[in-house]
Amino acid sequence: MLAPVPRPPGSLAVRCSRALLAPRARLSLLALLLLTAAALVVLYEPQRLLSSGWPRQSEGTGAVMLFGLAYGVCTAAFVPRPVLNLAAGALFGSAFGLTAAIAGTVLGAGISFTLGRFLGQDALRPMLRGRWLTAADGQLSRHGFRSMLAIRLFPGVPFAAANYCAAVSRMGYVPFLVATALGSVPNTAAYVVAGAQAGEPGSPAFLASAGFIALSMAAAAVVAWRKRHHLRASAAAVAAEPEPEPAVVGGPR
Repeated sequence: MLAPVPRPPGSLAVRCSRALLAPRARLSLLALLLLTAAALVVLYEPQRLLSSGWPRQSEGTGAVMLFGLAYGVCTAAFVPRPVLNLAAGALFGSAFGLTAAIAGTVLGAGISFTLGRFLGQDALRPMLRGRWLTAADGQLSRHGFRSMLAIRLFPGVPFAAANYCAAVSRMGYVPFLVATALGSVPNTAAYVVAGAQAGEPGSPAFLASAGFIALSMAAAAVVAWRKRHHLRASAAAVAAEPEPEPAVVGGPR
């Protein structure tokens, strides 16, 4: 009788590692992380800690860097950025508050983008089959910097949603982060100044920042309305494209 062929050592570990690294397993891990982060935000409300519970004796560059780090982690965990921007202005003033807020914005966007790219992209890209999803993915993939810059300049798309949508597309890291840094400055500065001048709601700086926030929201609504028609046209163009004919294997000889 033939002796049984012994299995190579470590085959179980190899199978387990392949199962854990499968696209669906990584997507499940991403969903678990996001649900956990959302639950922690609801339970502990870290935005209140950064505003009212921040140590008042913390000053200087170290405090600004620590706040920016906490800001980035909180935005990746779905804490609303406007609240954090107001807190940055109230704690550090306009200049240092804006520095901490922009640094935290880029850090939080990078964390979300990395999680979405490595844990969700492989599993989610095959699901982009609808006309709208295909058109939006094509816009982000072909015009990444321009599209992300417009999203950051005109608020309307939730920060975390934009990060994960960009991660699923084929947008590169550098265009994503640079567009986030540049496009987030105007609205972030408006909220930071409003937070810094919250004690004087009748001051010109506070009124100007509040007016800019209102105008940016109105502009975002107009841009979203126009973009909807553009995506609709792109989706119609994608639907009108003829499907490629299957290649004929073999043929007359």
